[in-house]
Amino acid sequence: MKLQSYKELIVWQKSMDLVELIYKLTTLLPREELYGLISQMRRAVVSICSNIAEGYARRSHKEYLQFYSISYGSALELETQVEIVKRLKLSRLDSLKSIESLLNEVCRMLYTMIYKEKHIT
Repeated sequence: MKLQSYKELIVWQKSMDLVELIYKLTTLLPREELYGLISQMRRAVVSICSNIAEGYARRSHKEYLQFYSISYGSALELETQVEIVKRLKLSRLDSLKSIESLLNEVCRMLYTMIYKEKHIT
């Protein structure tokens, strides 16, 4: 059965859940991080779901891979930023656990999608 919309993709739905968690987290970070970590984390998380949507809209194999790869790269960027928040102790560790878990799941899903698409041809 063919999907009617990118919104039906589980990876897109989970990345949207991640957007909510990251926006909640970043409202708790120190204000001096507004143009640093806060801005970078928000851009990275929005890039994940945005590139999934754009990749879905593209119909060529090469473009599909390009946008899903960008999404995966943004997920790894966000993973690094979450690690920075953890190391600098800018947030409680328990609040980061759900973010890390969901982010790991999104990363695994994106990696699998890219891997399978690369090995179709």
